[in-house]
This record gives sequence, structure tokens and C-alpha cells, in this order.
Amino acid sequence: MTSKVFLSQLKLADFRNYAHAALDMDDRHVVLTGNNGSGKTNLLEAVSFLSPGRGIRRATLPEVTRVGAEDNGFSIFAHAEGMEGDVAIGTGIENTGDTVTRRLRLNGTSVKSVDELTDHLRVLWLTPAMDGLFSGPSADRRRFLDRLVLSIDPSHGRRAGDFEKAMRSRNRLLSDGRFDPVWLDGIETQMAALGIAMASARQEILGLLTALIADRAESAAFPTASLQLSGFMDDDPLRPAVEQEDMYLAMLRDSRHRDSAAGRTLDGPHRVDLFVRHREKDMDAGRCSTGEQKALLVGLVLAHAQLTANMTGYAPVLLLDEIAAHLDEGRRATLFDLIHVLGGQSFMTGTDVSMFEALGSRAQFFNVSNGRISS
Repeated sequence: MTSKVFLSQLKLADFRNYAHAALDMDDRHVVLTGNNGSGKTNLLEAVSFLSPGRGIRRATLPEVTRVGAEDNGFSIFAHAEGMEGDVAIGTGIENTGDTVTRRLRLNGTSVKSVDELTDHLRVLWLTPAMDGLFSGPSADRRRFLDRLVLSIDPSHGRRAGDFEKAMRSRNRLLSDGRFDPVWLDGIETQMAALGIAMASARQEILGLLTALIADRAESAAFPTASLQLSGFMDDDPLRPAVEQEDMYLAMLRDSRHRDSAAGRTLDGPHRVDLFVRHREKDMDAGRCSTGEQKALLVGLVLAHAQLTANMTGYAPVLLLDEIAAHLDEGRRATLFDLIHVLGGQSFMTGTDVSMFEALGSRAQFFNVSNGRISS
């Protein structure tokens, strides 16, 4: 049985189109309706900043600051019933000379890393920008894959960041023609350890997700997805990690001149792709219709939310932007039932409040108009 995590208060200052905004909630789902451009997605983005990373739009910190803000920065405050009890979360921009950094306070105390947010809540999302995931560039699927891993294994983000930093150092040495074996051996040893750890974490999550999807397949209201990774150390994913590290280290050493000519590292976890197939049709997701791709993505996100709840014991907070726009009435009702059964709090947006009638008393309804929120 999972426990419920929910936000009871959200306050914004100088965030996107909001000079000031406040939203008081209970533990029900939250539905935000209003015209396009009124600020509904901005509210979801603010909630997404209660997790590590750059939020649902992957925006830089200055980008989310309201134009004309007096202090040249934004702030977000939230009160939540979290995984460790009541918690007050405050985040925003700190200007230190020419550097803009994100600051975070938990219960009034400054913390060093935004990774500590995952001790209190996990935030997952599905937005219209993800609709082209299966037919778009592999970088988008890798990013999606790593978000899947992060919700279960928060240390994955740091490993990925450290790998990218080491890889940039290697690329710089090779591009400068500095084939110093001591420097390169040290960097490549670090890359091998981090790269295989990243690959193992991805494979583990995909295995867990595949098993959960298989268990739910017969009763699934949305198409089921078959998942597979390709592009790095995928010929024998069950090989012991120490052997994989040795193999990758040898691969890096043997490819120094090739990578120097290419101007980049050609082998590694940064080249992985996530392949998804429509199981019932036995068809690559990228070849499915737009509606089928959307349904596949919804089913995959819901399965991942369930896996997160199973693994942590707490249902995640879900952000579902324009979730009902392309679903018929019956499938919308089914979706709302599935979301509710997960046991968490969801934030949903749409232009027409009637699309959410099937939620009934299970949700709180708010109208958003030109940066103003009303119930």
C-alpha cells in the first residue's frame, strides 16, 4: 500500500507571467482550466521545480523569471505532506556577481543540493512537447529514460553529470592532440566506472518497468509498450559490471585517434537509444499513428508512476498538461480512474472544464486567466 504525498500550498513571485500567485489545496487532484496562454502550464512548471533538474520546459533560471521583476529573480514556495512528513520548500534564484544559481530551503534551512528534494516528493510529468518522443531525436528519448531512472534512483543524475564532465575533459585533450597516457588513463577509468553504472541503472529500471507492464497487460486500458535499449554495451546486459567496465575502458583506449578525428567520444552511454514498440500491433512506436503514440506514452507514464509508487512506497505527484485534449469521453474517464487509483495527487490542465467532469468530487477546480487564479 502506498502513502499519499500532496501539496497543500503553492506561492509564486515573479515566476513566468505571475507577479504574485497563491494556490491553497487539499489532498485531491487539481484541475486548472482557462484559455491558452493564461498561465496554466506555468503553474505546472513551478511544481516541476520542486524536483531536481530544469523542470518540464528545461528552461534556464533567467528564462523563468518574470519580465520586469524588480529583484531580477523568482521564488517558489510550497507546503507539502511529503515522504518525511510536513515540509516547507522554498526555491528561487540567487545572484552572486555574474553567476546565477538556484537556491533551496527545506523547512527554512538552506541545503546544498536540489537532490534532497527527492527525500520529500517525486514529481513526474507528461506534456504536449513529449508527443513526438517516439519519432523525434534519440536525445529526447535518452532524457526521458533518465527521468524514469531518476524517480527511482536519485543518484543517477549526479553520475550522468560526472560522466559528461569527464567526457568533456577527454574530448578537450584529444582535440588538442594531447595523448598523455596518464591523464587519459585516469579520465577513461572514471568514464568507464560511471558509464557502466549509468547503463546498469537504465537496464534495471527498464527490467522492472517491463515486468510491471507485463503484469498489467491484460487489463491495461492503454496500449502496452515493449522496451529495449540499444547503442551501448547491449549485446550482453547481464555480463558482470566489472567485465563491462574493462570492456568499455579498452574501447575508449582503442578509439582515441578515431575520437580525436571525430571531435567527440563516439561510444558510451550518451549514445544509447530507447526503442519502444506497440506490443499489440507488434509495430515500432515511431510508425504508429499520432493517437496511438499518445496512448502508448500515457500508458508508459502511468506504468512508471505505479513503479515509482511500488519502489518508494509513496505515490508521485503527477503533472499532466493538456492531458484530456485528444481523448474521447470514455478513455478520459478511464484515465481519471487510473490516475486516482495510483493514490497520489495530480495536476491537470485543459481549456474546457467539461472535459474533467468525470473526476467529480475527486478534484479541486481552478480557473486561470491572465496570471490570476480563482476557484
